[in-house]
Amino acid sequence: MGYKEQIDLSRLPEHVAIIMDGNGRWAKGKGKLRIFGHHNGVLSVRDVVEGAGELGVKYLTLYTFSAENWNRPSIEVTAIMELLVSTINKEIKKLMQNNVRLNAIGDLNMLPGKCHRELLGAIEKTSGNTGLVLTLALSYSSRRELAQAAKNIALKVQQGELNPEDVTEEVFAQNLYTHNLPDPELLIRTSGEFRISNYLLWQIAYAELYFTHKLWPDFRREDLYEAILDYQKRERRFGMTSEQVN
Repeated sequence: MGYKEQIDLSRLPEHVAIIMDGNGRWAKGKGKLRIFGHHNGVLSVRDVVEGAGELGVKYLTLYTFSAENWNRPSIEVTAIMELLVSTINKEIKKLMQNNVRLNAIGDLNMLPGKCHRELLGAIEKTSGNTGLVLTLALSYSSRRELAQAAKNIALKVQQGELNPEDVTEEVFAQNLYTHNLPDPELLIRTSGEFRISNYLLWQIAYAELYFTHKLWPDFRREDLYEAILDYQKRERRFGMTSEQVN
């Protein structure tokens, strides 16, 4: 029996977030340029998105390009941006066929003009789709997101729109990029690294963390299913006792 057949569809994580790591190392291991790994990582994205949609996962958020990634060699950054544009153009038809709604979070104004336009166009074109919500975290920094949320709230207080005593966790969350998304219940990181890398720091407060040594270009839907099955074997207590939740 495969992993998919063992999954309890009534207990799926509503929102799965993934740190797609290992493209460069995968390429290096094959004696190729790093961008070769990014190209092959696109195949993993396609398979995982289709697998998540078929399973019934409602939200999938992929750490696509961090704010810190801008510090990489310019030739790699340019190649990644060009790959992003070409991928959006190639995949838009598939997204429409699979009823996937595209979304993006991060400092999107940092993206090159053409890349930004293609992204916004794809988001608009898929906005009526009602299936899986696929969110790309682009030019994303969780610390920057948190700082911006604090600034937004401070400004509202300064302008008299909000009282300090009314600033709750819910109010803070409404000022994040992810204000229209539920918090992830499962966070997956590939490549054998055991860190969060400035990704959804507020949102994953109660997420289950799953780490795999597989490099991203080798990750497929069966690996996603394995992670979800592992998630379903865990007890989520949210500070309570086992007796309280069972």
